[in-house]
Amino acid sequence: MTSIKKKALVVAAALAVSSFASINSVSAAQTASQIAKAGLAELASGKVYSTGPAGEAAASAESLTFTPAELTKLKGLKATAAIALHLTSDWTSGQLAGLKKEFAELGITIVGTTQADFKADTQVSQIQTLMAKKPSVLISIPVDSQAEASAYKAVAAAGTKIVFMDNVANGMVAGKDYIAVVSADNYANGAASAYLLGKQLNGKGTIATIHHAADFWVTKQRWNGFKETITAKFPGIKIVDDKGISGPDFAGDAQAAATAILTKNPKISAIWAVWDTPAEGVLAALRAAGNTTTVVATEDLGANVAISLAKGGPVTGLGAQRPYDAGVAEAKLAAYGLLGKTAPIYVAMPALAVEHTNVLQAWRTVYSAAPSDALRKSFKVGK
Repeated sequence: MTSIKKKALVVAAALAVSSFASINSVSAAQTASQIAKAGLAELASGKVYSTGPAGEAAASAESLTFTPAELTKLKGLKATAAIALHLTSDWTSGQLAGLKKEFAELGITIVGTTQADFKADTQVSQIQTLMAKKPSVLISIPVDSQAEASAYKAVAAAGTKIVFMDNVANGMVAGKDYIAVVSADNYANGAASAYLLGKQLNGKGTIATIHHAADFWVTKQRWNGFKETITAKFPGIKIVDDKGISGPDFAGDAQAAATAILTKNPKISAIWAVWDTPAEGVLAALRAAGNTTTVVATEDLGANVAISLAKGGPVTGLGAQRPYDAGVAEAKLAAYGLLGKTAPIYVAMPALAVEHTNVLQAWRTVYSAAPSDALRKSFKVGK
């Protein structure tokens, strides 16, 4: 990581922490439930606490609009789009749904979509294949921002407009080499899972974290949001272990990490996982150990963790991204680039706290779709 990028991450983390100042002091008289209620209410205000990769303030997706004349001009361009994803997941499915819907409305044709199984060399090859189709725009999330930088720079040099999801290729300048980056409010989503877990544990217990051991500023933000909120707001909860995973087998790596944690701390109160696929590995480790008491907190509303929430299972709460809305925003930003319209360089979706009581409605919010039959039938009233 470059020194400039390191400084940007430090600034971004500091800004995120300072923006939480209004809810960072804890009265000894407050219960864990009261602390969580106040914190979650603050997060639900719609304010974005995360900053962009270089410390940029976030713009709202609602600010992205077009005049009728702009829409007519855009459709006359007969523009095309390519999409290069890092892996397959419920998050990427949500992104694709939003992208397809908005591109269709904007008159932009998708000419290719790939996913790289979280392998940088695979993604570089896929981008080169997509570029043979000469797309007008590329929507992508880099697997490795350093290793793939030259591939993305070649895309920009060829005249293809780029909108990044979550991660930005190293050395590329917003507004010059790429249009914008879109992400969730990852710091606040990390904080949301901390508040929900603090409430579940009644402010006391021991926990472990499983973080993403890679140069992804968004996963660092959610990890920091979780750790800093737990530490500041629930001093009776102690983080006693931490493991990093780098993939590409995130579920398998997390299961191994969780098994090691449980071996060392068999009575641990909870394990936090950096997103839903690693959380599935934690759930597998709990099943293998016959552990029915340790609970799980995580990020992202994937199908399996949603079912665990619905059943009242080990997953007790999470902070959810809004991938469908992010996909819509990415398509709109691509259109801004095609029109030569000045675009905000960092757009973020507000956090969404999800627990048992609101999991079905949250699914509709996150994916702009009805919950599956499996999820609806899993929901247990009164849990």
